[in-house]
Amino acid sequence: MNPVDLARPEIRALQPYSSARMEAPSGDVWLNANESPWPPLGGGNGWNRYPDPRPAALTERLAKLYCVEPDQMLIGRGSDEGIDLLVRAFCAAGRDAILISPPTFGMYATCARVQGAAIVEAPLDAEFKLDVDAVLAATTPAVKLVFVCSPNNPAGADVPRAEILRLAAALEKRALLVVDEAYVEFSDPQGDGGSVVDCVGKFANLVVLRTLSKAWALAGVRVGSVLADARVIALLRKIMPPYPLPVPCVEAALRALSSDGERTMRERVALTRSERRRMRDELAKLGCVGEVLPSQTNFLAVRFADAGAASAALLAAGVVVRDVRRYPRLGDALRVSIGTPAENDRVLETLRCLSVASERMGLPA
Repeated sequence: MNPVDLARPEIRALQPYSSARMEAPSGDVWLNANESPWPPLGGGNGWNRYPDPRPAALTERLAKLYCVEPDQMLIGRGSDEGIDLLVRAFCAAGRDAILISPPTFGMYATCARVQGAAIVEAPLDAEFKLDVDAVLAATTPAVKLVFVCSPNNPAGADVPRAEILRLAAALEKRALLVVDEAYVEFSDPQGDGGSVVDCVGKFANLVVLRTLSKAWALAGVRVGSVLADARVIALLRKIMPPYPLPVPCVEAALRALSSDGERTMRERVALTRSERRRMRDELAKLGCVGEVLPSQTNFLAVRFADAGAASAALLAAGVVVRDVRRYPRLGDALRVSIGTPAENDRVLETLRCLSVASERMGLPA
């Protein structure tokens, strides 16, 4: 199967923009891109020049990290850009569709609406797990992209590897399966989830999204990767802006991806997992908490007797959490990121005080 056959014909035929840096990647006197010949005030060596469209050192490091070939990887501005590029390349306005399993990450639907693509839904089951059979039953001929977030945002559960691969095989020649692994580093190693990036070369229709925003602590740098069949990557390059990665972002990413940086990441992920278990157990004891949903991420979705009161109490204590009550079947929930142990202690103390105050007043906690 050639996965590009599923793409929009006009994109397949598109002659991509050729940037000055791509046409002449080397030289001594650079007079081809209408850049300033002087560096900016205050330093920034090389910042007056457009960046390398495909920074070699970062490409090599990420390809090694994700165990893919360089031509199977597109590096861009976070996973959001990858989602947008996929929707624009594969979904024609008014004709094609994506499939999502709500509650899930909102950018899939947002990108589809901007593109004018339809949205087909196959909701998560009662335990917020992916129902593969329901996804397959809902996949119409119009569906070109099936998005699976594993571990899921905002509910937190992951999808077993075997189920993802079953879905990829069943969707062959029908649609691309896009697996968003933004939180995969936080999955328990002994679980049945985990990354499927090692299967990118085995399934032509499998696309994996990865990011440095979460476990690698680079949310402000905006570096993410699309990992897929080389033909899909070549197609996405056609519609990607010519200079996607600013030089300071590339430099920051390479520092974080150093051996010391990787060791630090793994230590912090281990601490986050430990704090996730502690927070889950302590939150479940509180009178104001109805349920803590199972999570393989760096956050917990927590049901409250009064989510509004809990949010207000936390905000009064200087703690900002995410209100996810607008999502399907999460109308009583807040999403609480796992912070430092001290930050987590403040959350617990605030909610303990809320529980005690509610009990004294005879109100629902």
